[in-house]
Amino acid sequence: MVDKGLDHVVIECGGVGYLCQATPRTLADLPRGGEAHVLTTMVVREDSQTLYAFPDAATREVFGVVQSVSGVGARLAMGIMSVLSPGELADAVAAGDVKALQKAPGVGKRLAERMAVDLRGKLDAFAGTAPATAAGTGSGAPDVAADAVGAQVVEALTGLGFSRDAAEAVVGEVAAAEPGADTGTLLRLSLARIGGGAR
Repeated sequence: MVDKGLDHVVIECGGVGYLCQATPRTLADLPRGGEAHVLTTMVVREDSQTLYAFPDAATREVFGVVQSVSGVGARLAMGIMSVLSPGELADAVAAGDVKALQKAPGVGKRLAERMAVDLRGKLDAFAGTAPATAAGTGSGAPDVAADAVGAQVVEALTGLGFSRDAAEAVVGEVAAAEPGADTGTLLRLSLARIGGGAR
């Protein structure tokens, strides 16, 4: 891996560098300068060709399936995959849990209802595979505006569609609970918490 940003990674293969869009969940596990194995898919549009990187076949498959819903393109699908794992998404669809689907940036009530209907039966293979998550207990969050790492994470979250107020509040709580956390760790933990409520 040659380089990574808040929403992309550059991987060298055969002497050629490939820039791939990726979710913060994926990026957090990729070591800068080290070897990385990702699965990719290319989305071709009239004015662009974009590579998307995924940690496993399940995530890549769900990325494609989600786009079968009217109104969900590659960018929104990446936002959904940033907040919900394949198992969490499958469980939400199976249960018709519209509120869980609305945790994803850019997904309002109407789109969440459409997803619950259109994806029913298409994600059954991933149901029951959602990882256990720990509940957050942070309080008394510090001001993250002056912190370079916190500011980067806030920008990443707002880029995914979360409101700046919600992003700053969550990043502040996580930073208080995990002092000294690097950008990747802070982003991953903030995503886990913001996916649980704040928008």
